[in-house]
Order: sequence, then structure tokens, then C-alpha cells
Amino acid sequence: MRESGVGERLKGAFRRYPTGVAVISAVGPDGPVGLTASSVASVSVSPPALSFSVMGTRSARILLDAPSFVVHLLGTRHVALAREFAHSAGDRFTPEQGWSTLPSGEPVLFDAVAALRAAPLHLVPVGDSTLVVASVLEVFHGPDDDRPLIHHARTFVTAARL
Repeated sequence: MRESGVGERLKGAFRRYPTGVAVISAVGPDGPVGLTASSVASVSVSPPALSFSVMGTRSARILLDAPSFVVHLLGTRHVALAREFAHSAGDRFTPEQGWSTLPSGEPVLFDAVAALRAAPLHLVPVGDSTLVVASVLEVFHGPDDDRPLIHHARTFVTAARL
């Protein structure tokens, strides 16, 4: 099978695979940036590390240059926010979205399921994407009353409390 055919089938396969939803935020030279990601994974507990991948968007390029960022694991209360950060024309960092600022400067949502402040360890270019492996510096747990937010078949769906 041709490579492009395999790539399309790969996209189709992952559309069938449900994943959690995160918004990753950082501070760039012109202010905060952020994007929605469905590729966040735990890598190690000792040392604490996580991974995610991003494509070459403007927000991703700024995030990749940042010395640290915050990975927000989202629940259903943030479905609208996940949608806004999933496209370049979305509303970002509005007061209604509930953003605060950490002493280290990154935007943070304290009502996310969890917010993980991290610093890049490895940036691995893979095709038109970059795999980021990051050291987790701080963990903030949000409220326990939210349900999981899932990305499946190109849409955000909610699930019953697991």
C-alpha cells in the first residue's frame, strides 16, 4: 500500500479510537498561546514525565519554544473551551473561560481535572509533527465532580462518570 494511503487509513483508525482531551498553554513573546491536544500520555512517574505531539501551527511553534507550559486535562465543563482552542480563529484566554496566571507566567485553568506544569526534555521531529517529552514540574488537581471529556470520531463527547 502507498504511504499516503497508509496515512489516510491511520487517520481513520485513530478517529475510531477515543482519547482524552487536553489544552496546552504557554507564554510566548506576544502573550499566551494554546491549543487542544488529544495525544497526551503519561510517560514515567519516576521521574515524572508526559508526552504529546503537535503539528506545525503558529501556536505549536511558540509552545515548542517556551521553557515551560501547562497541560490541562479537561472534563465536560470545558467542552466549549476545547472547541475554541481546536482551531486558529477560536476565542482564547477570555475572562469567561476562567484563566489565571501561575507565578512562573503560564496561563492555568485551576478548574480543569488536572493542570500539569511541565518543561520540555526532548523534542522529536516526526514528519510534519513534533513529539514532545516533558518533565512534570507541578501538578494541580481540580474539582472531583467533573466527567471525562473524550475526543472520538472528530468530535468531543462526554461520558458517564467512570
